[in-house]
Amino acid sequence: MQATEAQRAVAAATSIASSLGLPADDALILNDSNKLTLRLLPCDVLARVAPVAEQVAQLEIDLARRLAESGSPVATLEPRVEPRVYERDGFVITLWTYYEPVATDVISPAGYASALERLHASMRKLDLPTPHFTDRVESAQQLLASRDLTPALADADRELLSNTLRSLRRAIDERGPAEQLLHGEPHPGNVLTTKNGLLFVDLETCCRGPVEFDLAHAPEEVGENYPGVDQDLLRECRILVLAMITTWRWDRGDQLPNGRQLGAEWLGQMRAALSR
Repeated sequence: MQATEAQRAVAAATSIASSLGLPADDALILNDSNKLTLRLLPCDVLARVAPVAEQVAQLEIDLARRLAESGSPVATLEPRVEPRVYERDGFVITLWTYYEPVATDVISPAGYASALERLHASMRKLDLPTPHFTDRVESAQQLLASRDLTPALADADRELLSNTLRSLRRAIDERGPAEQLLHGEPHPGNVLTTKNGLLFVDLETCCRGPVEFDLAHAPEEVGENYPGVDQDLLRECRILVLAMITTWRWDRGDQLPNGRQLGAEWLGQMRAALSR
């Protein structure tokens, strides 16, 4: 977020927490992108804050509650207050349990795969109205179709990304894979290492699709440890996801730190993957 917007977001979160009886004299910024993730102190609550127009917080709340009830490896909502979406000063705020991270240099691929498999097993039992993974592909295609939204993207790169998204979306669809509810972006940045084991966060990206689409966001070794994976489909999903996240880095409104540099690096990775 822009500095002034971030200041307002912090003020909104601390105000909501205080009004609910959770002392919030200080706020540590844990992550700052399209939304702000804060650790509120001394109540030790994790707050996620997003502009009202850019959120699907209610879906995330509903999904988190139902998954927690089934014992899924997900972060839970703050138990001291009503589990709902709060609004203040143009922001939506959700309040979550803060987990003290466990120091580790690497997450075991087998443990990562096992946790994701447990999450998928619970998600298969849920019936919630969610987007399809191809909706996210389409949003990337719309960015590429607009030079106003992606003005710095070279014509050759725009064509490569457009062709890749179109062809792989069609190829995956023609495979007719089994589909279910997915996390949507279970990459390492959305996995917490805690004393309770691995926990997944940021459920607002949930969608329907093949489990290989989720696995495409994780390190390659995770897919090698996940049972029953269609490796050919997973390879297609990996390149599709790489094309999507590369496209988002060229969005003129992208707020990911070093996003443009990453976009250039990922273009190179995508060319290498396609050549193989």
